[in-house]
Amino acid sequence: MQSIDLIRDNLVKSRDRVLARVEDMEPFCLVAPTSNGGGHTLWVLGHLAYIEGLVLERFARGEANPLADWEPIFDGDGVSERLEDYPPFQDVLAKCREMRERTLAALGALSEDDLDLASARSPDGHAETFGTYRLCFQFLSDHWYMHRGQLAASRRSADLKRMWF
Repeated sequence: MQSIDLIRDNLVKSRDRVLARVEDMEPFCLVAPTSNGGGHTLWVLGHLAYIEGLVLERFARGEANPLADWEPIFDGDGVSERLEDYPPFQDVLAKCREMRERTLAALGALSEDDLDLASARSPDGHAETFGTYRLCFQFLSDHWYMHRGQLAASRRSADLKRMWF
């Protein structure tokens, strides 16, 4: 197996495992993962979509993030608990799916050797995380898994069934 196959598999599995925890959360999309608040399901979905565009389009390719206008609501520490501050849940979910499909399509257009191409705009001081296409794609898979725990905690706070995988 080549690493490109492993990265593709990780991108697909992280998508499927994370979104499985989201499908039935629309009525509970603002339930916080902890009693102290935190990134609820709606925020996590938008954050995943926004970061997908940031890492693939901005860092790797050097292009504009197609979701740049989402930055104020889906990036950073401030998480609003007001539904009216967000696009509709189904729109955010659809955009999240779309951004991951763009990532998979971009990966599909590359060869194993292409993964070692330097990123066009890796942030200063973060070459070890975003310095090549390979690192950017792996980060995107890992990023979804990092937020899976938040989604699991939000499900638990909403008194929904625990999911194992």
